[in-house]
Amino acid sequence: MPDRVRDQLGHDQQDIVEEDGSAGLSLRAVARRAGVSATAPYRHFADRDALVSAVTAEGYRELAGYLAEAHPAPSTPDELAAVALAYVRFALEHPALFRVMFAEPCDPTGEERVAPTAAISEYVHGIVRATFPGADADALSTTVWALVHGLAFLHLDGKLDISTPEVVAAQVHAAVHALFDASPALSPAAAPSGPAAGRASASA
Repeated sequence: MPDRVRDQLGHDQQDIVEEDGSAGLSLRAVARRAGVSATAPYRHFADRDALVSAVTAEGYRELAGYLAEAHPAPSTPDELAAVALAYVRFALEHPALFRVMFAEPCDPTGEERVAPTAAISEYVHGIVRATFPGADADALSTTVWALVHGLAFLHLDGKLDISTPEVVAAQVHAAVHALFDASPALSPAAAPSGPAAGRASASA
């Protein structure tokens, strides 16, 4: 199959997801949208799961672009909030795609899905390692991703106000800052002081 036809199939499968959700995604539907024979997609996609994997992988790549554009290396609460807002904004701008990315079963052996997911996970780990060098990177990375992902779905499902972009931004920023305010030890500016610092210096 010419590359241009494969590219067309890729565009069409995302259009179908955005219009009809994952339920409307099938090899036959993609072929019909692309104007090719019903068997043509099978040259690149073995079955529907492979098709969903391709859609999901592209979604992760787009999400990664949103995050990098928000801030390539966040290290302050405000910068982390900007990245969190980009995550939520992606979900609101691509609701059906976002649901496919996270609601459809993920084959842990499928490289097409695993690679972009790992890239975002490593991005979050990198933020935590750079900003909180003394923290448990695995645990805190899970906490950060869970917070942001939860905010995305709460907005997406209408549990939080999405009346204006400003309202959404304010809610996301408030949630991120609340995490730091509730846990002073997570503050990037936090450092031992007073008697505790003296004891730490004496034992060094």
